[in-house]
Amino acid sequence: MITVESARSRRHIVLSVLTALLTVIVGGVLADHFVLQAEWWQVNRTVTHAPQPPLADLGPPATPVTMSWQLSTPVGDSDLPAYDRVAYAIMDGQLVVVSGHGLDVRDARTGRERWHYYRAEWSMLGWARTGQVLIAYLERTGHRGNRLMVGLDAVHGTLLWRQRGDVPAAIDRTTLRWPAAGGVVFVTEDGRHTLYGRSATTGRRLWAKRLPHGCLLPEAVPYASDSSEQIAAFSIDCGASDRILVVDPVKGRTDFTVVTRSTARSALAVGGDVTVVFDGSSLQAFDQKGRVFLDRAGQDLCRDMCPMAVTAGHLLVAYETGRRPEDATPTRRLESVDIASGSSSWHRDMPGYSALSVAGGLVYGLRSRLADPLLPAGVDVIDPVSGNGTTVPIPVVLRAGLDGVRPWLAAGGGLLYVAAPAARPRPFGAARLVALRGGVRGAGPPELAGVPARQWPDACSLLPKRDLPRGYSGEPTAAAVDGLRVPAGCTFRPRRARGRAPDGPEREAGVLSVTVQWVAPDDGAAKALFAAARDTQNGARDRVRAGNEAYAIGTSSGTVVMRVGRTIVTVSSGLPDTATRLAAVIAARLPAAA
Repeated sequence: MITVESARSRRHIVLSVLTALLTVIVGGVLADHFVLQAEWWQVNRTVTHAPQPPLADLGPPATPVTMSWQLSTPVGDSDLPAYDRVAYAIMDGQLVVVSGHGLDVRDARTGRERWHYYRAEWSMLGWARTGQVLIAYLERTGHRGNRLMVGLDAVHGTLLWRQRGDVPAAIDRTTLRWPAAGGVVFVTEDGRHTLYGRSATTGRRLWAKRLPHGCLLPEAVPYASDSSEQIAAFSIDCGASDRILVVDPVKGRTDFTVVTRSTARSALAVGGDVTVVFDGSSLQAFDQKGRVFLDRAGQDLCRDMCPMAVTAGHLLVAYETGRRPEDATPTRRLESVDIASGSSSWHRDMPGYSALSVAGGLVYGLRSRLADPLLPAGVDVIDPVSGNGTTVPIPVVLRAGLDGVRPWLAAGGGLLYVAAPAARPRPFGAARLVALRGGVRGAGPPELAGVPARQWPDACSLLPKRDLPRGYSGEPTAAAVDGLRVPAGCTFRPRRARGRAPDGPEREAGVLSVTVQWVAPDDGAAKALFAAARDTQNGARDRVRAGNEAYAIGTSSGTVVMRVGRTIVTVSSGLPDTATRLAAVIAARLPAAA
């Protein structure tokens, strides 16, 4: 029999349990909102009130350059490896460094930090810029649905607005940047069928634009979008073929649409009011009204996207024209096209550019290599009116196969900024940026950093007959830099007697090669270039005793790279012991040969 007292006791117990359960639930919600997602412990942010005058529109002259300062930024290791990238921009006299960690803004003249925005337990997956505003897009680690977009004053780092829910409209995966233009940042929602414009300064939604039926914005695709302060362009997925959508940022209206000729994913780039599109079968350029003023056909014109720049009413674009029949080496061209008339003003054949930049009435083109087989990368300083230019080496090594940052080039304030990927620190590598200024001209040509060509040692003379295995002879190869030739390489092969196979040292060593990869103007410059080269080698092993410093490449490779004073030499053979022995011989001989 249940008494009144026992019923009341049971109700009291039930109410107590429900109250405790409600308390736990409410406490968990409040803890998640006010502790786990709270700004006070997640955000690591600094601001600055120091004014920052803009950089003058000026790069270094066409003379040898020297390093002013450098910066290494590790590539992130997140659960979204496609977003583990580093990117750069110059804004209002500042260098903006973008990584999965957050935003790091520095004085572009000195490299000193001005402000930063980091967020613990979150990954930065995208960024945009317009006017004096930087926009960052972040997602909570392990919770992709928990996302945040913030607008920051680019000069001081102060928070302008914060918004949850929207996602970037078509991130370019190579740089993590998505379009913003004319004070408007472009966003979309989960379905990606509608394009929205938000004020970059307040975050307020300004307009909405529904995409054509069956089309959607990609999430993160290489070269899928780009923008200037005048226009924004998007490569949208419409099923059978892509469309290029060029949008007015202020009104949200479509300026023009391009239906691409190929089913392959189209790549695009924007400069000023010009949109350049490569669809896998042709390279086209459009003015602001959608008129085609450049049309070049070919499947191999661009690797991913052709470098381009706009200056003084001309489009400069670098593309491949074919391959040499004798060795299948790509032949590439830099062409200047008048935007108004579509006529070609000039063109010049060159080894190929990884990036282009314009400053002070000059065009700067980043070469992945000064010349084969030399070590440093190079920069062409070009007059955009005539096409005439000068090539100068830079203390940067661009190695194929490395990722983490797209090769980047910018100029301003008399400095030249170059960024390239590095293999160290392992295992994910880093992005290395150098700021370069004009250096001493030297007695030699600027193409050789002011070093006279006569000071280059002849590679074949570094291993005379007495130091070679029996029966070997050398075959010289020259490196050509814009008409200048230096005796950089030598290949040693055994002379085989008729009907007799090589034996002894000949069988062990096989083909030997010696390459003088660089002669720097001084020891300091050679040491910096040697360190840069070593940092790009995934297979660089323990140091080798030869010259001032040396290392071997690969676990069983017979290749040794060494620095002797201001000369960098690579020695290769069939066996590591042979390469090391010959490197020591060459190191002892080099001071007299240089």
